[in-house]
Amino acid sequence: MKRILSLSTSLIASAAIMTAAAGTLSGEIALKKPGAHACAHALTIAADGSISLRGVEGLTMTGSAKAGADGMTDITVTLSADRPVYFNLGLQYTEAAMKHSDSEFYMPGFWYHLNSRSPENAPSIRLSDSWQVREDRLSSPLAGAISKNGSYMTVLRLHDASDNTDCTVQNLSGDIILPGHTTVGYTGFANAGGSSALTFGYPYKEAPRRYIRKLTLIDPVRAFERLGAGQSMTLRWQVRTGSAADYSAFVSDTWNYTFDTLHPAEVAGTMGADEAKKHLSRYFHSSYVDKYDLKYFSGEGLRTDDCRSTGGYQVGFVGRVLLNAFNAIEYGRQTGDTALVEKGENVLASVLEHGFTPEGWFFEAGNLERGTADNFLSIRRQSEGVYAILTWLDYERRRGARHPEWDARMRHILDSMLALQNEDGSFPRKYDGKHQSIDASKGSTPSATLPLVMGYRYFKDKRYLESARLSARYLENDIINKADYFSSTLDANCEDKEAALYASTAMYYLTFVTKGKEREHYMDMCRRAAYFTLSWYYLWDVPFSQGQMLGDVGFKSRGWGNVSVENNHIDVFIFEFATILEKLGKWYNEPRFGEFAHVITGSMLQLMPTEDGTFDIGRAGYYPEVVQHTTWDYGRNGKGFYNDIFAPGWTVASLWQMLSPDRVDTFFSKM
Repeated sequence: MKRILSLSTSLIASAAIMTAAAGTLSGEIALKKPGAHACAHALTIAADGSISLRGVEGLTMTGSAKAGADGMTDITVTLSADRPVYFNLGLQYTEAAMKHSDSEFYMPGFWYHLNSRSPENAPSIRLSDSWQVREDRLSSPLAGAISKNGSYMTVLRLHDASDNTDCTVQNLSGDIILPGHTTVGYTGFANAGGSSALTFGYPYKEAPRRYIRKLTLIDPVRAFERLGAGQSMTLRWQVRTGSAADYSAFVSDTWNYTFDTLHPAEVAGTMGADEAKKHLSRYFHSSYVDKYDLKYFSGEGLRTDDCRSTGGYQVGFVGRVLLNAFNAIEYGRQTGDTALVEKGENVLASVLEHGFTPEGWFFEAGNLERGTADNFLSIRRQSEGVYAILTWLDYERRRGARHPEWDARMRHILDSMLALQNEDGSFPRKYDGKHQSIDASKGSTPSATLPLVMGYRYFKDKRYLESARLSARYLENDIINKADYFSSTLDANCEDKEAALYASTAMYYLTFVTKGKEREHYMDMCRRAAYFTLSWYYLWDVPFSQGQMLGDVGFKSRGWGNVSVENNHIDVFIFEFATILEKLGKWYNEPRFGEFAHVITGSMLQLMPTEDGTFDIGRAGYYPEVVQHTTWDYGRNGKGFYNDIFAPGWTVASLWQMLSPDRVDTFFSKM
C-alpha cells in the first residue's frame, strides 16, 4: 500500500546545488516506540542532492533535491517500512548569508514581519525567535523569510487532494502517537546560529508554544505518524528563492506564486445570489426586536443553538444594525415583502428618535435588555453607521424621497469627524463624546475614509474629500508603504485582515471621485493593499477528522479568510472586496484577481443555514461567524466546529454586500 503526500518548499536546497550564496538543507527523523522516548536520526544529504537515512532497521528513505529554473528546488523523500514505525520527519533550510536579526518572516494569515503588534499571550518574536506551527493555521501551507537587502526564501507544501484528512487526539502537548492518519504537516522559521532558517516537516509539530485558544499558549507538541509494514509514503517539497523591493512586494510576489501553484478552483454546487439572499432574508424576519425604544435586528452575542436575542445592539462592527435595516428595506421592495420594508423602516425611525448621544454621535453599542452601554465611541462603528445611512439616503433620493433630519444628523457626525482627525490624517481608534482620545491606536483610520468620500459625493462638500485625501496620505505613508496593517477590529489589537481590507477599500472609494494621475495613484494603492488582504484568504482546503462537523458536511476552506493573529479562525468578512478584486483584475489585466473573486463568492455561501439544513445553527439565515478550522477556538468546541457564541449581524451584512456588486457603483453614479 502506498500513500502519496505532496509537500512543496521554497526553502529547501541541498549540497548538490549550493553556490557561494546558496543555503543548506539538513534534517532528521525522530522515531518513537509506544511507551518509550523518541530517538532522533540525522539524514544524510550527499553532494549530488540525494537524501538518505542510514543505520535504522526496518525503515528506508530515498530522496533528492533537484534545482530548477527561477530559484526553485524540488525535494522528494520516500519512506518505506518493513515493520510498523512511528515517525516525525523534520527538515531545515538555512541561508547562512541571511542574518536572523536582519530578517522578517511570513506565514500567511498568521505571521507578518515579527508579529510585534500581537498581544502578550499570542505568538510573536517577543516570546521566541523561532516558531513552528501546523499548516492548517495558515491560509497557504507556506513559510518565508526576507532580509533587509530584499533576498527572500519560502517553503510551500502541496497537498494531494486524494489524501486530505486529519485525526483527533487526546493529548494536546508532548510527543504523541497519532490515533489515525493525518495529512497535516508543519512549517515555520528558526534562528540557526544567527542565520535565518526555514523549518518544515511531517506530521505536525508546534513549538516553542501552541496557540490553542484566544490568548492561550500551552506547551509544544510533536506528532508521530504510523507507517505500517509494507507501506511507503512519498513527501515532496519545492524551495523558492528570489528578491523583492520590500516586504509588501515579497507578500505580493509570494501570493502570485502560491496561487499559480495551488490553483484554487471554485467550490462546486454552491448557490447563486438570488437563492442566497432568499435564505439570508430569513434573518431579517426572525431577528427583529421591537420591545425597546430602539428597534433593531438582533445580531451579536447569540448562541448558535437557539439564536435568541440577548439584548445586544451595535450600529456597526459585529451588529451592523443600520446596514441590515437598509438591506431589509431594499430586498423587501424588490420582492414585494412589505413586512421586511416595515421592519427596516421602523429600525431607522427609532434610531433617528432615540439612537444618538447628546453630542450627536450614534449611540453605537450596548445591551438594551440590561440597560448597559459601552463607555467609549469608536471611529469604526461610527463610520459604518454613516456608511449605512448614506447608502440608504442615496437609495431614497433616487426614489424621489428626502429625509432632511437624517441629512442633518449625518452632516453633524461628518463634521465631528473632521474635528476628530489628527494632523497626520489618522483617527483615534476609540474616543469619548468630547473628542478626547481613549485609544490612540490609528489602525481603524481607513474605516473613516469611506463615509468621508461618500459624504463628499452625497453633500457635495469638498471638506469631506480633503479629509479623505488626508486620511489616504496617512494610509499610504504609515500603513501601506510599511505593510503594517493592524488594529482595525475592536476585539483584538494586532495584525489583522480587516485592516488591510479596509485600506484597499478606502483607496478604491477614492477612485470614484478623482481623476487622472491622482486616480491612478489611488488605484495602485488599492492594489498594493489588496495583495496584502489576499494573503489572509485560504488558497487550499484544510483537512478535518471524521466527527468534526465541518469535515462531515464537506466544507472547503478555500476562499475563506483568517481573521487575525489573535483570533486564529476563518470567517466571511468580505463586503465589497470581491468586487474590488474584479475591478482590479480588469484595470491591471490580472486574471488571478477575478478568478479568486469567483472562488470567494461561491465558497463563502457553503454554510448557508436553510430551513432544510442549518449546519448546526439554530435558525435559517443566521450565517455562522467563528468557523474554527484549526486547533484553536474562541472559547468552546475546537477544530471542526463553531464557537458557541456568534454575531450573525455582520456576517449577513457582509455576504449581502458581496451579493450586491453594483451597490457602490450605483452610489457614485449620476442621478
